[in-house]
Amino acid sequence: MVREAVFSIRVEEALDNARLRENFRGAMDELIRKRLDHFRDERLFRRLSGEGAAIRARALATLPDLLERLEMRLKQNGIEVHWAEDAAEANEIVLAIIRGQGCDSVIKGKSMVTEEIGLNDFLESRNIDVLETDLGEYILQLLGDRPSHIVMPAIHRSRQEIAELFARRFPQIPYSEDVDELTATARNVLREAFRRAKVGISGVNFAVAETGTLCLVENEGNGRMCTTLPDVHIAVTGIEKVVEKLADVPPLLGLLTRSATGQPITTYFNMISSPRRPGEKDGPRAVHLVLVDNGRSAMFARPDFQATLRCIRCGACMNHCPVYTRIGGHAYGTTYPGPIGMIFAPQQEGLDRRGEMLSASTLCNACTEVCPVRIPIADLINRLRHERVSPGGSVPGAGSGRRWKEALLWRLWRWVYANPARYRRILRLLAKHRERLPQSLRPWSDARALPEVAEKSLHQRLLEKGEGKRQ
Repeated sequence: MVREAVFSIRVEEALDNARLRENFRGAMDELIRKRLDHFRDERLFRRLSGEGAAIRARALATLPDLLERLEMRLKQNGIEVHWAEDAAEANEIVLAIIRGQGCDSVIKGKSMVTEEIGLNDFLESRNIDVLETDLGEYILQLLGDRPSHIVMPAIHRSRQEIAELFARRFPQIPYSEDVDELTATARNVLREAFRRAKVGISGVNFAVAETGTLCLVENEGNGRMCTTLPDVHIAVTGIEKVVEKLADVPPLLGLLTRSATGQPITTYFNMISSPRRPGEKDGPRAVHLVLVDNGRSAMFARPDFQATLRCIRCGACMNHCPVYTRIGGHAYGTTYPGPIGMIFAPQQEGLDRRGEMLSASTLCNACTEVCPVRIPIADLINRLRHERVSPGGSVPGAGSGRRWKEALLWRLWRWVYANPARYRRILRLLAKHRERLPQSLRPWSDARALPEVAEKSLHQRLLEKGEGKRQ
């Protein structure tokens, strides 16, 4: 398939980029170390992750009811709720809210769902200026680049690259490679945008059905500025982010921050339950929540794959993945890269469009072992691989990866190995003509050495020594 060729090309390009691999290797090693500092006691991690998995599983078990309760509570609190079946509908809803305010620019906090639906490109094509205020996202916006990690979007860029970028864009500011000075430069530039903004857009980490509370986790303070200073706050999130009770948030928050960045808690934790009330000095005068489906209901309807929706977007599976750490996020060609992307994107877009991603896994199970909500990622990757070559599966595009030559070879393999006598006869035949056997079986042999057929089998050698048993 053409898409598979494109995927292979992206992987090759990433592997040939020494600077990219160096950037990722150093960053991943540091993230792994920081996470381990908090989870050195494996029993403690198993207990906490068991609690987190139970909370997420309980929320998914009653997802339709929880979403209705969330909507009711939010409306009681004065927050307007909008439902979007797909990306196009979500984008139109956000555009209508912005135009209703009569403005042509917005500020935006970090949000993977808005990346997923292509909100920035959509708004800019409608003459709405979008300014990213998360430092990583802001850097990528200046570069015309896109995120390669769901927690640290600019992790593939080095400090020197960012310093060179700022020197070009802000020549009035002295050149510096100091991280604190680079951060201060960005904050100075963004401060005026915060003051002028009429509309702010953010994501949501957890939406609490019990209280109608939107929770946002961040380190830079830009999320709080985006949701507090503008008159209108638009929050965009996937429908799976709902949890039942406020008491469910602390366990998930602790798992999220320690798994993502190795912090006991982030610098800021924002809880938004209503617009500005009479007598309050800050906060938006209107809050909108856009609940995005975009394929999630279909995932929810598949019992074998429903665990995909437990994800709390910590990125730990990426940080520990031996494939992701070598090729980076862009090689996957999707909003969500790495192990979680491999089980999310093919279900959302179809195995015929994204099934090639499933080859980017060793099934080493590292992603499953570090997942704070116990998503069986490696198992789900394996199941999706099976669906890809099995017509009639439940995932869109099932069977699209089936090749008749490959299927015939596996039938032949089964026929040979099902009968011991037949297997021995064929093995002797292969040994007799081993010089004539092909030296390449592409694409399998592109990354593997072909096994050599021995002149004599182990069974024959043992017989010659008088240690075997004739069959």
